[in-house]
Amino acid sequence: MSHNSFGHLFRVTTFGESHGPALGCVVDGCPPLIPLDVAEIQADLDRRRPGQSRFTTQRQEPDQVRILSGVFADERTGGHQLTTGTPIALMIENVDQRSKDYSEIRDSYRPGHADYAYDAKYGIRDYRGGGRSSARETAARVAAGAVARKVLAGVTIRGALVQIGPHAIDRARFDWDEVQNNPFFCPDATAAAEWAAYLDGIRKAGSSVGAVIEVVAEGVPVGLGAPIYGKLDADLAAAMMSINAVKGVEIGDGFAAAALRGEDNADEMRPGNDGRPFFVANHAGGVLGGISTGQPLVCRFAVKPTSSILTPRASVTRDNRPVDVLTKGRHDPCVGIRAVPVGEAMMACVLADHLLRHRAQVGTAPAFQPE
Repeated sequence: MSHNSFGHLFRVTTFGESHGPALGCVVDGCPPLIPLDVAEIQADLDRRRPGQSRFTTQRQEPDQVRILSGVFADERTGGHQLTTGTPIALMIENVDQRSKDYSEIRDSYRPGHADYAYDAKYGIRDYRGGGRSSARETAARVAAGAVARKVLAGVTIRGALVQIGPHAIDRARFDWDEVQNNPFFCPDATAAAEWAAYLDGIRKAGSSVGAVIEVVAEGVPVGLGAPIYGKLDADLAAAMMSINAVKGVEIGDGFAAAALRGEDNADEMRPGNDGRPFFVANHAGGVLGGISTGQPLVCRFAVKPTSSILTPRASVTRDNRPVDVLTKGRHDPCVGIRAVPVGEAMMACVLADHLLRHRAQVGTAPAFQPE
């Protein structure tokens, strides 16, 4: 299987399966002399870690990360661990696999899952949790994203769950400080309380629902991205679409822009106090012509309902016989919840890559813009 890497100058390769001994990543291209401590990576992984509430899978994985290479510390660095510019290898052990939960679907394809497509392409599949198609792989992306954030000193990246099933937040109550106060990464306290009752019903019914995640990067410098085939928003959309279960991505107003008139959609500009233009609105989501404008970079992506559910669904076996499939095991009733830190990580990796590409082409680092 190829295509396990993404990025150009800041390049990430992930490895491992859901029920294998370990998973992880290799980050290639991280600049040297950046302080990097394992605790900083662990903090991001802890936000994605399963089993933290009744609304996520009860698989108990501590997701303890180890840095295997790419850092160095001694008296010359003041005892601080710094990146060396060499590949950074990160590993996370799997400790709570229950492969027997999947024995009944060994020869059956779960509807909505990658089972059939993997088997048809490769002639073999790891049915234990889905192997590489499992969202377990995203732990490695979150670890890589923590490294990318260190490259992006001056940029703040935050994500939030803004819709679960058909229930969206009230934008008038949007509060970033509320995101860490509930198990949904929800910026609306009222919506979070309503979602708890709603998802309890979904969970008890053995079903699942989808979600919409919004990721915002502030302090992004002007000039990241390049026309025509190196557009920042194109790379960002591709990165989000690569996340398991994602079926749609939009930048700025996205699909809602189709309902606007030209005079409403165009982000008017006024003279700014610092010699640069001031944007009155941000319908474009911080990108024009594939290049960042210095405004907040806004991206949303839609996650489909978890395919592994207890409700029987009609399918076929590997030898094309009819079968009803239900999936035992421990699964997220809404995989979108834990996709929030994953979306943040992918945003960080894309921005780190484009920052290094900008330096390589233009020769200087762009000035980070205060919001």
